[in-house]
Formats: sequence, C-alpha cells, structure tokens
Amino acid sequence: MIRLTAIERAFTVGDERVHALRRVNLTIATGEYLSIMGPSGSGKSTLLNILGLLDRPDAGTYLLEGRDTTALNDRQQAALRRHQIGFIFQFFHLVPRLTAAENVELPMTLAGIAPAERKARVAAALARLGLTDRARHRPDQLSGGQRQRVAIARATILRPALVLADEPTGNLDRASGQEVIQTIEALNQEGMTVVMVTHDPELGGRTRRQVRMQDGRIVEDSGGGG
Repeated sequence: MIRLTAIERAFTVGDERVHALRRVNLTIATGEYLSIMGPSGSGKSTLLNILGLLDRPDAGTYLLEGRDTTALNDRQQAALRRHQIGFIFQFFHLVPRLTAAENVELPMTLAGIAPAERKARVAAALARLGLTDRARHRPDQLSGGQRQRVAIARATILRPALVLADEPTGNLDRASGQEVIQTIEALNQEGMTVVMVTHDPELGGRTRRQVRMQDGRIVEDSGGGG
C-alpha cells in the first residue's frame, strides 16, 4: 500500500539547516497496524505529515497504492488526501460551533454526498461509537474521550484506506484513552491501515509492528521492512 524510498526532508531554522528525515525507506502493507516511536525531534511528526500528504519530501518517492504522490500537484494531492486518508489528532480539531453530528458530516458535505445518505451514515457512525445521545451536543459539551470519538468518526466516515493517528490519547485520561485506542483497533480489524505516532511505550507495544526513529532515521523496525 505504502512505499517510501530514500525520503529526505530538511528545514531551515534560523541560520541552521535541520535534517528532519534522512534517506527513510519504509514499506507498509494494506491492513497493517504500526506505531512510529522515538524521542522529540527524531522525525516522527515529519514522517507522519509526509504520509498524510500534508508536506512534501525534498527528495525520494512516496507511492500510495501504486501512485507516485510526489508527482502530483497540490490539488491532486488534496483530492487523494480527502478520499484515501483519515487524520486523528491529539487535540481533536473539531469545529466548535458545530454539533457532534455536524462535525462528522462535514467531510461528506465537502465530498458532495447527498444529504439523505449523509444523515444515515452519521447516525450509524455515532451509534457505533456509543454517541447517539450526544449527536446534538457541541464539542464544549462533550468529555475529552467523547470529543476524540467524534473526531475518529469524522476521520473515518469516508472509509479511508489509511488512518494516521498523532498521539491520539495524549490529551486524555487513562480510561478515555483505553476507549479511544480500542476504537482505533476496531477500525484496523475492519481492514483500515493504521499508522500511529506515540511517545507511550505501552501504546506502541499494542501495535503489531513498531518503527523506532532517531535523528531522522529509522533505527529499528520490528517488521523488518524499514
């Protein structure tokens, strides 16, 4: 599904050139459940942004389901991102003035899906996550765990092939975090490929494959493919 070859990414910070990624090679098969771990500044978030087509590498190639994403223009990348990739962030990024149902519905509205189908799919998604009674609540009326589950429903309502999770339990208490990670694992069991960045070794240990980064390089890959 994913093949990164010799990916390089550098940034200029003040007068210094910082190499965030150095010749990263990584292959991820369809349906994998993988964590990316490492200390701050190791390149985890930069790698996740490139996988999510939020950033472009300076060199190397990124094939997503056989398609060379590095050859696409910004509009083509945005279309691919909208239909193929779901994002789960630490801080939820819900629209404050919209209800839970309206937040989940938003990607389908942008994708031009008919209103009747949107309503049915939102109702099913919220029911599946135990949020039916919270459908009309705004984010500030929800607990942290409920907000993250709404964010997960929004991220996966278009059934993306790839789900990218950036510290998905980092802003939650332990009980809420357990609920959220179980929800993410259920998506993986349904066939979605899940790549999760985490600082939490316990969380990383739950994934079937662990990739460790240091100084912009993959230094360990339990799947052996890095």
